[in-house]
Amino acid sequence: MPSIKHISGPYRFFFYSFDCGEPKHVHVQRDKLICKFWLEPIYLGKNGGFSPKELNVIRKLIEIHLPEILEAWHEHCG
Repeated sequence: MPSIKHISGPYRFFFYSFDCGEPKHVHVQRDKLICKFWLEPIYLGKNGGFSPKELNVIRKLIEIHLPEILEAWHEHCG
């Protein structure tokens, strides 16, 4: 489960190895909360407990760090 380490803050951005067959996306976790955002275009795929306000913060972080996230996806999934 590779993590993207260059994004500071309380969130862990990561991929599951078995997800490489799906369109590009990233999972985001904080404590016991988790969500999944599709990357092209960026939109929420699943939410496991985050508030709408916090989902907006996560989306903005994804927008800001999209090049690094896509690079990590390509490094991991090819």
